[in-house]
Amino acid sequence: MLILRGLGWLACVIYATIPSFWLVIHPRAEYWRSRLRSPYRVLIPLWMGMWLALSVITAPWRNLVLYNAAWAWGPAGMLFAGGLWIYKRSAAGFSRAQLGGFPEVMSGHREQRLVTTGIRARIRHPVYLGHVCEMLAWSLGTGLAVCYGLTAFTLLSRAIMIGLEDQELERRFGKPYQQYKRKTPAIWPRVF
Repeated sequence: MLILRGLGWLACVIYATIPSFWLVIHPRAEYWRSRLRSPYRVLIPLWMGMWLALSVITAPWRNLVLYNAAWAWGPAGMLFAGGLWIYKRSAAGFSRAQLGGFPEVMSGHREQRLVTTGIRARIRHPVYLGHVCEMLAWSLGTGLAVCYGLTAFTLLSRAIMIGLEDQELERRFGKPYQQYKRKTPAIWPRVF
């Protein structure tokens, strides 16, 4: 159980830094695209630094257990499976380059397609929903306060990041993206 809790904490630390990573990119996408060399030479080490910083910040609470219930891994398993299903659906119609954010940061990247089919017909940012499912799974399964705190932090920072990403996508795709945004929720799908 101790190993699972440690893995859960580290997984949540990494997931929690994803919005911060993209918050470095989206407000300055043009700047990153203007670089002669790959911006990932700077961005990936910066992201790894975020992992380290958040690990150090949250380490004092990594053993604070809210509850210890083996049954919690059942619902957590369903959330893990749901997150993986969402990831798989998110990849449909998207290239690896698009999933990796190359059009946002690489100059001259030719793949500039607005994908509004598949799972993206129901939600604009399905990968982010997958992240939330995975973080909730780790939180529920481990019962760690730090995982719940990191999940809450991620939801708040992701809301800011989605707004910035939407602005950047509107600049890139114009009216088609504005129409898509009006009719398609960002992260929580409409049931009916």
